[in-house]
Amino acid sequence: MATYTPHQERHPNTLRREHREWLLFALFIGPNLLLFSVFTYWPLLYNVYLSMVRWDFLRPTMPFVGLQNYISAFSDPRFWNIIWQTATFTVWSVGLTLVLGLLLALLLNQSLRYRNTARAIVFAPVVMSGAVVAVVWSYIFDPRYGLIDQLLGFIGLDSPNWLVDPFWAMPAVIMVYVWKNMGYAVVIYLAGLQTIPRELYDAARVDGAGAWERFWNVTLPGLSPVAFFLSVTSILTCFQSFDLIRVLTNGGPADVTTTLIFHLYELGFVSYDAGKAGVVAIVLFLIMLALTIVQIRYVERQVTYG
Repeated sequence: MATYTPHQERHPNTLRREHREWLLFALFIGPNLLLFSVFTYWPLLYNVYLSMVRWDFLRPTMPFVGLQNYISAFSDPRFWNIIWQTATFTVWSVGLTLVLGLLLALLLNQSLRYRNTARAIVFAPVVMSGAVVAVVWSYIFDPRYGLIDQLLGFIGLDSPNWLVDPFWAMPAVIMVYVWKNMGYAVVIYLAGLQTIPRELYDAARVDGAGAWERFWNVTLPGLSPVAFFLSVTSILTCFQSFDLIRVLTNGGPADVTTTLIFHLYELGFVSYDAGKAGVVAIVLFLIMLALTIVQIRYVERQVTYG
């Protein structure tokens, strides 16, 4: 059998075919790389530079201050408090969205009357503007005339001042976020439920497994890829949630609903401090990157495919 050695030359037709394949690859991937470079990589690199200067968006000069903006941010107790509030908002919002979305998906996966209509109603908030949702809920939360006040009045309870009381402001924002985004999780879970073979449930019944055993040993493993996908995307989306907070509470009261993305907005577009805003953007990017890497490297090991 003839073997190829490095000294042998490849046929000219082979070289031409490889060149055509590389050219075709470049034609397909080139526009995407160009768009990523212009709208993702370059802004990221430029933001690193902005985080090391002092600039108010107006002055023509941008004095270089090195790590001074980072030192100023990390030595500010308010900055660490905002990070804690961001973590609180993310954990509760994502956790409730995934758990309630799963429960609702299991319900809507049954043979119910008007099931498709119910699915459409559940998904409707996802396609609505976050600002519109926030305006509607601001009326629902009204402690004098809102819907929640009317419902609590039936059982003799007074409605708290949801968006003004520091104790209730964060739960109110979380409630609205979950209501708006839960439909997305429901649809993804429903798609995952359709991929689980019915034979697995039949085999579990033959083995005498009850409803809970079938859910724990068949449904959950079958949904693990979907749950992993939802956890990654939901965390990234939650970290970037701005419109609901801006309209509902504007970061208040007393900063209890101020998250990193809202703090970035305050520094950049209210205080006009590009340097400190750049620091917050870098910190937010690093947190999201670290969480994604941890999820992909460690959480994905628990995922059952196929």
